[in-house]
Amino acid sequence: MKALLTMTFGAAILVATTGQALADAAAGKAVFDAKGCADCHYTEGPAREKIIDDQLAKKGPELWYAGSKFQKDWLSGWLVDPKPIRPMKFNDLMVENPGDHPKLGGGDAGPVRDFLMSLTSKDVKAGKVKPKKNPKGRQIFAKKMPCSGCHEYVGRKKKIMGGRSGPSLVEAGIRLNPDWILAYLQKPKVFKPVKMMPVFVGLLSDKDMLNVSRYVANFKPKKKK
Repeated sequence: MKALLTMTFGAAILVATTGQALADAAAGKAVFDAKGCADCHYTEGPAREKIIDDQLAKKGPELWYAGSKFQKDWLSGWLVDPKPIRPMKFNDLMVENPGDHPKLGGGDAGPVRDFLMSLTSKDVKAGKVKPKKNPKGRQIFAKKMPCSGCHEYVGRKKKIMGGRSGPSLVEAGIRLNPDWILAYLQKPKVFKPVKMMPVFVGLLSDKDMLNVSRYVANFKPKKKK
């Protein structure tokens, strides 16, 4: 009888928690739509782009897998005080990012975060990638491919190095879900069927992709002593 009551109580908590999460996500979607966020970002998958013109017509990145891509704590802070992720303006290689993304007030940021975190992809498997200083991943990232030709990162003596045509990977370890990094490399057409970034499927082994993912996921600010 005691075991039955415990199970029933646990199930009730689960239902209540799930119901609250759904309510928070629904409230966030209402704010997302009311603020006009959908004018630049679409949130229903799968990916819509078929040709390059579809990609170039977009005003901002797709968010239908945001909950699998971003880390919750980072997203909370970014919505309140958004800093440019891309050095260059979205879909532009000549114009600097103006850094003019709208800010959300504290009362709106939480629900929108919950909405975005509810948007996940079945192609991102949890627990695949553990952040790690990875010499093999660094070799591929900086020299073999090299990813650093398009992406900024923090190099030796805390110097920002790399290219500026792609999103910055400075502190990517606190922004991106490590498992999403791997899934993106392994299944690029799921997330970006039309993309400017090279496809590494067939060029890198799954182990190589795992090493790169571990390396990038380790891009975090050093803890203060």
